[in-house]
This record gives sequence, C-alpha cells and structure tokens, in this order.
Amino acid sequence: MSVVGIDLGTTNSVVATVRDGQVVVVPAAHGGYLHPSVVSFSSEGLKYFSREGVARRIVDPKNTVYSAKRLIGLPFRSKEVERAITRLPYELREGNNEQAVFVGPDRTYTIPEVSGLILGYLRQCAELFLGDTVNGAVITVPANFNDAQRRATIDAGRIAGLDVLRVLNEPTAAALAYGLGQHMSQRIAVYDFGGGTFDITILQVEGDVFEVLATGGDSFLGGDDLDDALLNILADLFRAEHGLDVRDDQAAHARLLIAAEQVKCHLSSFPEARGELKNIAVGSQGEELALRFHIARPVFEHAIRGLVTRTIETTQEVLSSVGLAASQVDEVIMVGGTTRVPLVRAEVERYFGRPPRIDLNPDEVVAWGAAIQAENLAHVGENLANHAVLLDVTPRALGIAVTGGFAERILDRNVPVPVEQTRIFTTSADNQTSVRIQVCQGESRRFDENVPLGELELSGIPAARRGEVSVEVTFRVDTNGILRVRARDAATGVAREAAVNVRGGMSDTEVAQAVDRQKSQESLNESLEEGLEESLEDLPLLSELLED
Repeated sequence: MSVVGIDLGTTNSVVATVRDGQVVVVPAAHGGYLHPSVVSFSSEGLKYFSREGVARRIVDPKNTVYSAKRLIGLPFRSKEVERAITRLPYELREGNNEQAVFVGPDRTYTIPEVSGLILGYLRQCAELFLGDTVNGAVITVPANFNDAQRRATIDAGRIAGLDVLRVLNEPTAAALAYGLGQHMSQRIAVYDFGGGTFDITILQVEGDVFEVLATGGDSFLGGDDLDDALLNILADLFRAEHGLDVRDDQAAHARLLIAAEQVKCHLSSFPEARGELKNIAVGSQGEELALRFHIARPVFEHAIRGLVTRTIETTQEVLSSVGLAASQVDEVIMVGGTTRVPLVRAEVERYFGRPPRIDLNPDEVVAWGAAIQAENLAHVGENLANHAVLLDVTPRALGIAVTGGFAERILDRNVPVPVEQTRIFTTSADNQTSVRIQVCQGESRRFDENVPLGELELSGIPAARRGEVSVEVTFRVDTNGILRVRARDAATGVAREAAVNVRGGMSDTEVAQAVDRQKSQESLNESLEEGLEESLEDLPLLSELLED
C-alpha cells in the first residue's frame, strides 16, 4: 500500500510520492507531470481525462467540465457560481441541499463527484507508475477555502476511493517542500497564484517547525481570469476583422479560450505572440472564418494589471493583519503556474523589495510538500529523518447569527488550529424550546455580509422567559480546518454536537452512492491504459498555434 500527495488544481493537478526518502512526481499518461483537471462525459457513460479531455473542450464543450475547483463546496445560488454560469459552456443547475450540479449527457453529477472522477484518474496513474495500490492521500486546498469547500474536497477523495489523511493548505505544503530539513530560521511569504485561486501566507520557519502567522486570498482569482482577458482581446480582434462577436458561440468560445491559454504561456517567455486561429466561426456564405493575430506583451499586461494589483492588495492586507511590513519578510516563494507571467513577478518584486524565489518548480512544489506530509502521516511514531510540525491557522473569523441580523464572532481569524472556543448566549424569545444556530465565516458584524456555512438545531430546552435560558455554543476546528459545533443547555445538560449541516454539501448517502458509481466507472473506462479509439491527431488541439 502506498500514499501520495495530490495538488488538485483548477487547471492542472500533480501527484507525488516519497520513494527511498526522495520525492518523486508521477508522470502523466502522455508525458510530462501536469495532469489536466478536465473530465469529458459521453452519452455511453465513458469519461475522458488528460489530453483527451482537453481536446474535447473544443469538440464537445457542453459535456466537458474544467475549473471544477472553483465550484466545489459552493451553493448554487452563491455569487461565485452565478458568475461561473455566465462564463462556462457546460450547464449547471441546482440539486439537493442547494448543491450546484453539472448536467451531463447521461445524468447529473455533483461537483465533488466530478472532482472525485479526476482524483480517481490520478490515483490510477499513481498505481500504474508505482506498481502498487494507493489507498491514502494528502490533498491540498487553497488556504482560504472555507469549511464547506474543505468538506467537499474530502468527499471527492472518498469518492475516488482514497483515505484522505489530511487536507493541507497549499502554501503550507509549498513551505514544507522549501524548508524541511534545511535547519533554517526565516519568515517567509508564499505567494500562490494558480489557475483559479490566489493565496498569500506568511510563515515562521524554525528548523522543522512551520508556523503559519497569517493567511488570506481569493478563491475566484487566478489564471482563468487572465485567460478571459486574452480571450476578450482575441474576440475583439475577430470582431474588428469579420464583424462578428463570437463570445456567445460555445464552439468558438472554447477555441478562443484554449488559444488564450496558449498565448498567455507564450507571452510569459516571449515579448509578442503571432499566429493564426483557423475555423473559429462560419460566415454568412458558409465560409470558414479564421483570425490572424499579433499581440504584444504590453497589451496583455494592460489587460491584466488590475487582476495582479488585487493580489498585491490582498498581500498588504494579510501582512497588516499581523503587524508586519513587506521588508520584514526574509524570502518570497512563488507557487502556481500564473507566477510565470512576467508582470506578476515584477509586481511581487516591487512590493517586497526583493526578487522572489523562482528556482522551485511552481507547478510541482505543492505536490512535493503534500507527498512529504503524506509520508509523515503514514509513518506516525516512526523515526523519520525529517518530521515536520505544521501549525496552521483559521483563514477567516467564524461566528453565529444573533438578534437584529448581527453576527457574534466565536473564533477570530488567524487563530492556530486545532482550536476550541466557547461562548454563552441566552434565548431571544419567551417559551423558546429550541435554538437554531446559523454559522457564518467572515469579519463583518452583519450576518448577511459574511459567508453562510450552514446551521445546527438544539431542541428540548425548557420553556422559560426570554433571556433566562443559557446556551453554550462551542466551535472546534481540527487540523483539516473542518468545523464542528456543539450547543449545550447550561441548566439541563442537553447537548447536540455535529458537523454543521453545510449548504451545498453532499449527504453521506449521496457520497456512498457516488463511491459505488466510481467503482463501476473504473471497470468501464479503459482509456488510461489502452488509449482511445479516436485519434488525437483528428482533434483541433491548436498545438501549432504560435509563430515565434
């Protein structure tokens, strides 16, 4: 039995493990070490992953899911999902418990189930590479993921047949890969700008003790947004040439988006990008319309500067929350593929007044740290050469709704975990026999200005006048960042403790059903080992897009 570390990314995912004391990254089926976080669904029940999935984003965009990480754990009516619906070619609708579900060609899929399919594929890749069964994994998440998003990630791991040893914050994993065994004493900043999310975390590293001082970020800011900026540039050029706006054409949008991703990568290495995109749309006479383009790097940088500025503003806010200045940071570690964009590196260097560390592979460093932690957890009690102590924090304050629409804070932001905190409240109405506890995450005094996480009900309390019955509310956050709430009647001892009934989450029954479906899927889909009958050469991957 083997254990692995998985960086489940928005655009790409990476799997790593420890062999003979060394971290080894699991190669993808078609070479390289980045596994596209894409799954495409057929009406026959087959699922296509990796390069096949990416190719089908063009030929079957409605049935190909990407950027699922941006949706996981979020209720359908959240502003993030509402925003995503306007940008994604595949259909989302509301399912049980306010879940956002993908409408596939055969049935609907919850977002954790989609992510579980990707994790299952990654597990199979690891098993083929290692020649051994993989049963355990540390899965990384953005540091600012809330309770619901973390639970949904664990559900995805369970659906994939994995024992999730720990949900580890991505910046903490990167710091672990950077500093373990180096016997350093440094204050470091991990600037993590990935495909769909941004995190900034400040850590104090003393030997093999990694203490998070502060963390923050934006779970809807990443390379996808830079791609959208380039897509709009390309769409404007196409409209200027042909008089057509193709943004609402699913097939054309898919082609332009994949082209934008490639142009972004090209402009990260070269000052300009030139090329021709064929078969973008069909003209009024049935003719195929193409686009020849020339985009200089300054044009791209002008389009994305506001997005990059948002990351610097968040960085400033996180440092200020613990009374630190940028000059008090010893090293800056760059994590995530978006940190390859020259403007991003230049702005980080300008802000911190020092060049960031770019010698670590920004795509793989998080998976390295996850693999190290997985090895540590799999051999607890054994005398390992390097054993890290990770001290993480709560990314946001946690509280409950109180009278008048206000929120009462139970746990502050940046409190070390695990942690437990109790507050005492009184009933707000005469003869009240139950208390409904609504839980939120955020710093605002107004409940509706925070992120609602879910609720818990305590019943069976004695009827009495308003304010005469006291209820103890205890929040406990574990090392995974998962919240449990206990409500107890101080007089009678009647208590209820449970995980919060999370809005947009899957029930245990739904997870069990998804696990069974995943097992059936693995026996059905043989694309991992035998490849597809459909030739990749016949699909418009746009791999020859650019002219240097």
